Amino acid sequence: MLSVLQKTTRSVQAVRGVHQSASQVLKHRPQEETVTASFGRFINEVKPQHLSPVVLQRSKRMVLDSIGVGLIGSTTDVFELALQHCQHMYAADYISSVYGRSGVRLSPTLAAFVNGVATHSMDFDDTWHPATHPSGAVLPAVLALSDMMPASRKPSGLDFLLAFNVGIEIQGRLMRFSNEACNIPKRFHPPTVVGPMGSAAACARLLSLDPSQCSHALAIAASLAGAPMANAATQSKPLHIGNASRLGLEAALLASRGLEASPLVLDAVAGVAGFNAFYEDYVPQSLDTPNDGHAFLLEEQDMGFKRFPAHLGMHWVADAAASVHKLLVGVGPGKFWSDQVQDILLRVPRSKYINRPFPESEHEARHSFQFNACSALLDGEVTVQSFTPWAMSRPELHALLDRVRLEHPHDNPANFNQMYGEVQVTLVGGDILKGRCDTFYGHWRNPLTSESLRKKFRSNAELVLPSEKIERLIEVVEKLEKFEDCNDLLSQLH
Repeated sequence: MLSVLQKTTRSVQAVRGVHQSASQVLKHRPQEETVTASFGRFINEVKPQHLSPVVLQRSKRMVLDSIGVGLIGSTTDVFELALQHCQHMYAADYISSVYGRSGVRLSPTLAAFVNGVATHSMDFDDTWHPATHPSGAVLPAVLALSDMMPASRKPSGLDFLLAFNVGIEIQGRLMRFSNEACNIPKRFHPPTVVGPMGSAAACARLLSLDPSQCSHALAIAASLAGAPMANAATQSKPLHIGNASRLGLEAALLASRGLEASPLVLDAVAGVAGFNAFYEDYVPQSLDTPNDGHAFLLEEQDMGFKRFPAHLGMHWVADAAASVHKLLVGVGPGKFWSDQVQDILLRVPRSKYINRPFPESEHEARHSFQFNACSALLDGEVTVQSFTPWAMSRPELHALLDRVRLEHPHDNPANFNQMYGEVQVTLVGGDILKGRCDTFYGHWRNPLTSESLRKKFRSNAELVLPSEKIERLIEVVEKLEKFEDCNDLLSQLH
């Protein structure tokens, strides 16, 4: 009994020592010098004039694309399950609009949740580097909070865009504190780590919280962050974006009521895990104030927009395979027969969760190098229809899947900024055809044109909105910074 008591005493003393060290750091370090405080100050002090024309233009493209993928996402089974759950388990609260459901409203936090689920339900949303889906975690929360505000206090279009950009910027800055974050993830799904932080930052900005409250909003969100990669390629993955949006909004609302959290959550304090719990090589840096010449990351690097609804890595192999399809059938009408093929070799990065030889669901198919390469070989492209039950069950597709093997070259890292996709097809007669993609159309190095982005939006939105409302949405988003309040945008989604 004595030995147990001694062990317990030593454990308590150790814990006290850890907390004393953290307290000493705080005592001897002025609040404004901490990384956490610098983030809170940035969120509070940034103003619309700090957004450059490039950042405004790129962020409006993100808003338009995110609304579009949310609208088509509102037609999915996953979204319907999430919406039914919210309607059946919670009291009615007619405040914030829901994608694709005219006349349906929920509480702001639940609307942020279901709209976030819709945004990621088909894995059609934007992707950045380091790897995350930034818009889906932020836009539903900003829309829901704007709906919640009284008519006399609706944010202007410019203030709306400022909040959105703050949410994107905070996510990008946090991910740049880690080299591990630059690679395709293995442990935590990035939107569940930085997404709640971005949502909290955006909502704190929209609520005009003071610097301390902004810091607390981030710290509260950190306690609500993190989900494992094991749920990738399942129906639960869209919940990651929904929760990121919802929980960040809740964190900001709690901070606005006075709830406090760690003032060192973003700092590296020995013996006390804060945000560095998510990254093994986390090295934080203070954020410059907006007036010190701060440049938004979106100024330096554009966003990646997907042409079809699948994991971003699939776009390299799909484009490489499509080029082989053209070699086989030509540019004009033609038919590709699977019995022409003896062997298919894919040279792709090593990443376990997107190496799925025989996907059994649409969600697995969206995360399968093999499926997307074979679909593009067979059809010349991958589209929304490629993931329907009919397309997935085709015998000729399965015949191609049986012939696929993978190689992982050392010069092909699991990194969206450095990877490539190569497809080598050996025909029955012995001929070898090759296709390679280093930068697909839609990548931040080769961004979609405005016309291509509008075409994607129209195609997605037409499933749930009349054409006149679609065109009005495009017009409003493209001129959003000119509107005195964001009602013109919100009304199109009601």
